[in-house]
Amino acid sequence: MLSLTTKRWTASSLRLTARGLTGTARSQLAHPAPQKDFDPIPAPAQTPDLPPFHFGAPPSSDQHEPPEFNYKDPAYKPIVYKDYSTGPSALDKAAKLFFLTEIARGMWVVLGQMFRPPYTIMYPFEKGPVSPRFRGEHALRRYASGEERCIACKLCEAICPAQAITIESETREDGSRRTTRYDIDMTKCIYCGFCQEACPVDAIVESQNTEYSTETREELLYNKEKLLANGDRMESEIAANLHADHVYR
Repeated sequence: MLSLTTKRWTASSLRLTARGLTGTARSQLAHPAPQKDFDPIPAPAQTPDLPPFHFGAPPSSDQHEPPEFNYKDPAYKPIVYKDYSTGPSALDKAAKLFFLTEIARGMWVVLGQMFRPPYTIMYPFEKGPVSPRFRGEHALRRYASGEERCIACKLCEAICPAQAITIESETREDGSRRTTRYDIDMTKCIYCGFCQEACPVDAIVESQNTEYSTETREELLYNKEKLLANGDRMESEIAANLHADHVYR
């Protein structure tokens, strides 16, 4: 029963396939595809025979001859290359080991340095040179009359990249503006010098002092009185540094 069903299904499939092929053939005969004219592949063009290429100027007859060189010229010094391919011989190695030549060379360098002047300084009793443009501890300056230079423009507070400066101000009876609070958090300061560059009256400056270590963190929070005291103590040094630096501005 199963084989008979399989045979019938196979026969029907073959008839459908034949009908489909016959229909396709009929449609191709009724509507033939247009023929395309294909051009033959052109033959490669014949390249002309080119002369050989020369870098630089074209060769001439006089360039093939080597230039005349005077080997007796006193400026001529032949290069002599030493042969290091083999290395020191076993006899040389034994002589260096027996006579301790390497130790003698090291001791000779030590003896040569013993008679030279020392390069060290006895800090803190001696100090090396410091540039006038060195940026150290901050200070607020006064005029010769004792009046504070700061006009509370707050440019230093605005330009400080570490936001270490805090300023508060008020207006006086004569209409001028002066600071009532000027704080610098030295633990935040990065000593970039922008506050000194931005100040229009040279009120806030950075001195050459680097010795202001403290035992507590609170001592590094400088207020207005502390900054003015630094300026009064180092005014002569600060004025000399600003005068030496003004030629570069």
